[in-house]
Amino acid sequence: MYINDINLSPLVVSEPSESYQSSETVNRWVEVLVDCPGSTGLFTYRLPAQLEIKPGDILSVPFGAQQLGAIAIRLLAQPNIDLPPEKIREVEDIVSVGFFPSAYWELLNRVAAYYYTPLIQVIRVALPPGLLGRSQRRIRLVGSRGAGGQGSRGAGGSSYLLGSAAPLAFLTPTARQVWELLQGQPAGDYSFVYLQQKVKSAYRGIRELLRFGLVESYLEPPRLTRPKLQKAVTLTGTIDQELTTRQREILEVLRRQGGELWQNELLQICNASSSILKTLTQKGYIVVEEREVLRTEQGPTLVGDGAKSLTTDQASALATIQTLDGFAHVLLHGVTGSGKTEVYLQAIAPLLNQGKSALVLVPEIGLTPQLTDRFRARFGNKVSVYHSALSDGERYDTWRQMLTGEPQVVIGTRSAVFAPLPNLGLIILDEEHDSSFKQDSPIPTYHARTVAQWRAELENCPLVLGSATPSLETWVSVRRQGAGGEFITPHSSLLTPNSSQAKRPATANSTHYLSLPERINSRPLPPVEIVDMRQELQQGNRSIFSRSLQAALQELQERKQQGILFIHRRGHSTFVSCRSCGYVLECPHCDVSLAYHHTEEKAPELLRCHYCNYARSHPKFCPDCSSPYLKFFGSGTQRVTQELARQFPELRLIRFDSDTTRNKGSHRTLLTQFANGEADLLVGTQMLTKGLDLPQVTLVGVVAADGLLNLSDYRASERAFQTLTQVAGRAGRGEDPGRVIVQTYTTEHQVIAAVRSHDYQSFSQAELEQRQALNYPPYGRLILLRLSSLDPIQVQNTAQVIATALSTEEEFEILGPAPASILRVANRYRWQILIKFAPDALPRLPDWEEVRSLCPSSVSLTIDVDPINIM
Repeated sequence: MYINDINLSPLVVSEPSESYQSSETVNRWVEVLVDCPGSTGLFTYRLPAQLEIKPGDILSVPFGAQQLGAIAIRLLAQPNIDLPPEKIREVEDIVSVGFFPSAYWELLNRVAAYYYTPLIQVIRVALPPGLLGRSQRRIRLVGSRGAGGQGSRGAGGSSYLLGSAAPLAFLTPTARQVWELLQGQPAGDYSFVYLQQKVKSAYRGIRELLRFGLVESYLEPPRLTRPKLQKAVTLTGTIDQELTTRQREILEVLRRQGGELWQNELLQICNASSSILKTLTQKGYIVVEEREVLRTEQGPTLVGDGAKSLTTDQASALATIQTLDGFAHVLLHGVTGSGKTEVYLQAIAPLLNQGKSALVLVPEIGLTPQLTDRFRARFGNKVSVYHSALSDGERYDTWRQMLTGEPQVVIGTRSAVFAPLPNLGLIILDEEHDSSFKQDSPIPTYHARTVAQWRAELENCPLVLGSATPSLETWVSVRRQGAGGEFITPHSSLLTPNSSQAKRPATANSTHYLSLPERINSRPLPPVEIVDMRQELQQGNRSIFSRSLQAALQELQERKQQGILFIHRRGHSTFVSCRSCGYVLECPHCDVSLAYHHTEEKAPELLRCHYCNYARSHPKFCPDCSSPYLKFFGSGTQRVTQELARQFPELRLIRFDSDTTRNKGSHRTLLTQFANGEADLLVGTQMLTKGLDLPQVTLVGVVAADGLLNLSDYRASERAFQTLTQVAGRAGRGEDPGRVIVQTYTTEHQVIAAVRSHDYQSFSQAELEQRQALNYPPYGRLILLRLSSLDPIQVQNTAQVIATALSTEEEFEILGPAPASILRVANRYRWQILIKFAPDALPRLPDWEEVRSLCPSSVSLTIDVDPINIM
């Protein structure tokens, strides 16, 4: 792969501030990565004399007929290509000064190498959206106020023609046409591309106009990367009697506000127009100027919060974390409600005082409002949020705020692991077991836990993994180190020992296991009642709620308490089937059944695909046999809420799933409503399991646990145990004791038994024995090849060709090729090949470029290293 050929100079990388000085005016070149689909190599460009470019700068370069974003990789004294120097194109401009320090740059290279991804793809993930967007060269009349960056005069730099009586008389016909086009536009400003379309050989005319100083050329940055500007009014003169009463009123308002206000606020307060401000500006009493406004997520105003007193276990865990100097791998294993967040807060506080920053990763966007509020109540405006639900402008401004070097706390989801925080003092992964930390697509298919560990090593700071149900990979890693063995992670063996990306060995005491076995104030873990739905059916109960759960809901209503109902799926019903012939309505683009979604009363009944979002109205008759007897099967969140409304009409409900939280801020709104007592019951899906702290919840009901248990995935039992344990842990976190009711048709399942007794140890031991027998992670390594195409025959044949080519190797086991568990999604047919090998020795892995060469252009191949989802 091309990135293996990049031998970055240690001097340039470790000292990114070094650059060629102005004395070196000739033979200056730079190698760049260009942000263009299909472009995977380094390209050489000439450096303009007026630009001081450093490695890591984001540039605008000509690429074919386009103007594209690029990353400066390294400076060269001589070009490394055979092209004559005069044919090498020139860099247009610097879009953004680089922020890639040595450790950060090595992290990006390591991710690219480990996950077999072009480096430019990793950079796209690391940067906020739009920063590598297409910039645009524009031409404007000298003196006009077009949008964009700084103009650059032509070589002559003289505007003497502007003072002549007939400037057009000195121009060629082409230059005259361009000049007249610009004169006819109110702003006197057009893009270079537009002028080329309108005037033949426009570039010659533009060059002439630049030489005479009649126009200027500037680079308009990508739209998403522009700072947001807003007019501010500043009081500069004393208020005297020469002013009118109205003018004095406005200046008095400005004085009372500290002498500065945003213009729109001042005009609103004073109910005035901008013309009166213009008059005051001309008289010299105020100055109106544009200033940047940072677009950051605005949370509610919070009352300040101080450090809480800690339990003995919390204090012991905190003391260990605070004594760590340099890289360390810490597992904070605390039962639900044991106060892990308070440990995080008190571990971060002294770091901020030392001028260091902290990075806190959470699995779901829905978790960030509650966690952010706790952090902001403690640390104020030093806390920023960074995730994909922010607007592009908010992500860009938050990203730039990190580059200031101020001590701060960034809370974010998976992609925030690349947040460019300088002077990083601590990285925390809360709910580290959650599968949301793994990216399945698009590439790179990275796991935030793996990247966070690399980053902690490179930044030489501790990594704290917190969970009540640690992933088995983390659990085995900690146990191995605790037994005095070599520190091994399931992710270290793919890096060749002699490569620059090789993992540095950890020291003997670099791993720590910290336990919080009890809840705050010694509150008990809620008792878990398992209800056998088979017996309920035999005893005549055909409701989706067991008699025990019905009684608990009735009691909840009478006692004015709150509860949570967990359902595995959103929507109304899992599938719709004909009772006459058994026909199941399926998505025409995917090999899955359509789920029924109820929108509102008397609205058309809607069937929707949860994979490609295809929707259609519910038919009155079976498409296969024309029978009118179509029945809804299964229960989603919609169906459960409808049934609750029918059986418990006085129970106030809030649905909390991806259907009801699509809009920005909806997570916070719904959780705030519930916390304020505006509802008795929160009905939702997986989002409810991810660390929500709701002290008023006394009841948790799991409507159907079986949907979690019976999946064709070797991780199904682990996921089911984690999900059920986590959702059970939402109960009884306040003063009132909690209660959990789990409904299932398989009460004898080992997961159900472990959940009933809150027994992580016995579950992990039994599950690890099965994994070890089958050589699955964490005792084996997996690489999953995902192939997809619109052509079912071609993708199947390609999968067979690749599997045959790989089968010649004896150092690893090939499983497949096999169709994916859902063969077709969005009209693309999917096949898989699983490569399995032992983790203790690095096998001679395939040449992935050769493997890719076996794929025709119509077949897409994704190489998923350490896959979490193999369905």
